[in-house]
Amino acid sequence: MFAVFINMAAVLLGSALGLLLKGRFSPRTGSALMKCLGLCTLGIGFSSLLGTADTLCVILCMVLGTLLGERIDIEKWMDGLGEALRRKLAKRDTGESRFVEGFVTATMVYCVGAMSINGSIAAGLYGDYSVIISKSVLDGVGAITFAAAMGIGVAFSVVPILLYQGGITLLAGVVGPYLPGPVITEMSAVGGAIIVGIGLNLLDLPKEKLRVGNMLPAIFLPILYIPLTNALSGLLGR
Repeated sequence: MFAVFINMAAVLLGSALGLLLKGRFSPRTGSALMKCLGLCTLGIGFSSLLGTADTLCVILCMVLGTLLGERIDIEKWMDGLGEALRRKLAKRDTGESRFVEGFVTATMVYCVGAMSINGSIAAGLYGDYSVIISKSVLDGVGAITFAAAMGIGVAFSVVPILLYQGGITLLAGVVGPYLPGPVITEMSAVGGAIIVGIGLNLLDLPKEKLRVGNMLPAIFLPILYIPLTNALSGLLGR
């Protein structure tokens, strides 16, 4: 849970700075910072990806997981949820539209995404905070921009962060001790591949943004792949 508190602190600090710098924070500066953090995100992704002991596992899990995610269209559901929440809260708004807009926008950006899920899993499974810390920096910078434009509602997004990321982290911590080491290693590697995709998106390198949310099922496929390949190896006498 410590990683979640880091993320919450970064959002609160960014929100406070955004309110103080309201009207003085140039979009160009914000864009430059996001590009810088995109490079850092690439580095984190590659460091996890290169830790694989089974490249075929990563490839197959990414392919099958992406096919499953595209079939379900996870990102479409995420976007739909965010839009439905925005409309519902907007109807209840009594004049503080910027508060509601800031809260909903920040919540969707911080909680709905591959980095949020992957980082929480990594923190819960093997105490690796690198992804969440990187996400926290990204969220903090984003909070400066959001709060400068939409006000204090952005700061209240820490409540959904606590419930959502905290829940995933605790669940991963409960399940983690029952997963073999090789499974955790390959889950981390597959997650690293997805984080590389996030970094590319932050740098605006793909002509069409990668739908990293639809790749999320791939993270869990090593749980099936490793035991299956071990069983096949045993049958073949290898």
